[in-house]
Amino acid sequence: MAEKRDYYEVLGLQKGASADDIKQAYRKAALKWHPDRWVNGSDAEKKTAEEKFKEASEAYSVLSDPDKKAKYDQFGFAGVDGAAGPDFSHGFGNLNDILNDLFGGGFGFGGNGGGFSFGGFNFGGGNREGSRVMRGRDIRTRVRLTLEEIATGCDKEVVLERNRPCPDCDGRGTRNASDLKICPNCKGSGQVGQTVNSLFGRAMTYTTCPQCNGEGKIVSNPCPRCKGTGLERKKETVRVHIPAGVENGMQISVRGEGHSAPRGGVNGDLLIVVEEQPHPQLKREGENLFYTRVISVTDAILGCEISVPCLDGPYKLKLESGTQSGTVQRLRGKGLPSVNSYGRGDLYVKILVWIPRKLRGSDREAIEKLAASPAVKPDPSREDKSVFEKESQYF
Repeated sequence: MAEKRDYYEVLGLQKGASADDIKQAYRKAALKWHPDRWVNGSDAEKKTAEEKFKEASEAYSVLSDPDKKAKYDQFGFAGVDGAAGPDFSHGFGNLNDILNDLFGGGFGFGGNGGGFSFGGFNFGGGNREGSRVMRGRDIRTRVRLTLEEIATGCDKEVVLERNRPCPDCDGRGTRNASDLKICPNCKGSGQVGQTVNSLFGRAMTYTTCPQCNGEGKIVSNPCPRCKGTGLERKKETVRVHIPAGVENGMQISVRGEGHSAPRGGVNGDLLIVVEEQPHPQLKREGENLFYTRVISVTDAILGCEISVPCLDGPYKLKLESGTQSGTVQRLRGKGLPSVNSYGRGDLYVKILVWIPRKLRGSDREAIEKLAASPAVKPDPSREDKSVFEKESQYF
């Protein structure tokens, strides 16, 4: 079996590509390799198209999922091994449906089993007589979160301006339901077809219906409030739950909370992008947290107790006498929860010893007396040997 190609290479992308770039790249691959486009090709061409389409669909199923994409970016194929991919046991699906899933119903790709027109050819098929269902646009917004909120998860109120059904006409575009009629030109499909001759034989091409502008319905007596659109702009507040452990740049999808569609169509989604606020004392790397604490020479020699800022409140940490500068203490379970699985990260506390640059006369005399003691002279042969060996590795 041939070795798998990198998913980004399959879609012609660079690592770090945006969600829109990934979607557009898959659209391009689907248009090129979907088996519907190769029905008149040779057996070899059909087989190649199937393999290329499967490969592109598998790549898209991983890179379009923020969690799977993050694991793949970090661990490669090992990070998504066993993840459920596209199921082609019952065929490759209708190209029209695939593209509608990618871009919604407002792009003129047909609906209710209608075909898709590309380069003068129709792919798909089925009944084009049904009423077309429109889909509202998605809304993308950002939510700022502190590490404390990320540690426990939280609910946030998001203020949005979005299209909502007109209250006077219930979103129909007209106050009387009888004034909303199926377009006689396209029979409600939003597209009109024309048979053309090509190198591959006779084919049907589809274009947006000029009479209804692709909506499939015509309003004969528009609502005066919404001017027949069926929509009006409203400022609303949506309460959104943010799960614990999210990371900066992650996107959370809330179904049905985007813009409403005209004529009672399907609402778009609300896409929440996480923006993590910097913590004044803690640094984050994945699920782990890092904290640096500076102590005095005397505290390092004699030992002391310090207070470590944790997300669930301060933690008392005892430092033994003779603590060396650069010592790292690990506080298990004091990090952040994993958004993908169970368990929590750790908090690492790094100790730095502060050496004063200037001393007063009496302080200098005290230090000079201490310097004469063999207890303060470095001796790698003593119990501190492991510390010296560890630090010497950096030089």
